[in-house]
Amino acid sequence: MFRADLHCHSTCSDGTMTPIELIDLALSQGLSGLAITDHDTVSAYEEALEYAQEKNFQLLSGVEFSAFHLGESVHLLGYGFRLDHEAIQSLCQRHVKRRIERATKILEKLADRGMPIVHEEIIFSAFGVNQKTKGAIVGRPHIAQVMVQKGYVSSITEAFHKYLGDGRPCCVETSTVSARETVDCIHEAGGYAVIAHPHLIPHSFVIRDLQNMDFDGIEVYYGNLPKHREERGLRMANKKEWMITGGSDFHGSVKPHIRLGASWVGEETFSKLYERFLKHHPQFAF
Repeated sequence: MFRADLHCHSTCSDGTMTPIELIDLALSQGLSGLAITDHDTVSAYEEALEYAQEKNFQLLSGVEFSAFHLGESVHLLGYGFRLDHEAIQSLCQRHVKRRIERATKILEKLADRGMPIVHEEIIFSAFGVNQKTKGAIVGRPHIAQVMVQKGYVSSITEAFHKYLGDGRPCCVETSTVSARETVDCIHEAGGYAVIAHPHLIPHSFVIRDLQNMDFDGIEVYYGNLPKHREERGLRMANKKEWMITGGSDFHGSVKPHIRLGASWVGEETFSKLYERFLKHHPQFAF
């Protein structure tokens, strides 16, 4: 049976497995295809594409962008786009800058509370000495991990509950790109724009308004989401004649209850996305 996971994260954002390790895991679990959808970066593909080609494994371009719509945070997936397109590269760089500024402010707040951390400690913890960090994303989970290592908290969960979670004393909100601009960037780069995990968007008016935008699909099959909670996404997809996508949102050991391939799409959906990717990157056909 053909199974492809269209939503997973590597060490280039907040996952715990390298892009190479993700591909090896996908192969060991019998997956037929994969999209690595790191948060706000496509740096995983620098090493992943050639390795996937060596393994005769179908890997297509993917990303999960952070965006705002009607004052609420939403995540948008892009698939099949040209990786080196200026629109994608520029948007990723804007997010890298935003996340560095956010991390700096969070560290200042932690230091004020007697928990000093320097930026280099986060980079070393997240990426190691030899890991390429160009374009890699630093997020709150990376900071939380260092907090655990330094004994400030006993777990990542405690770090978020007490300090880093939304509304907590060390959480910092930063302005980000609008959903509409994000969709335009994905389309400009020749890709498909998809609403990620709509069941995690708390306000129905935001979801209703997103339906007025030029999306190509919606993520319906997600992680360990029960079947009955897929219904709203299915109704939206049928109403708008959108593509239905799915994936595990695998992060590795930071979300041990989610396995790679927990949710997936079949050959028809994957082939549509993969054909678009090969149109931009024919050198990776095999």
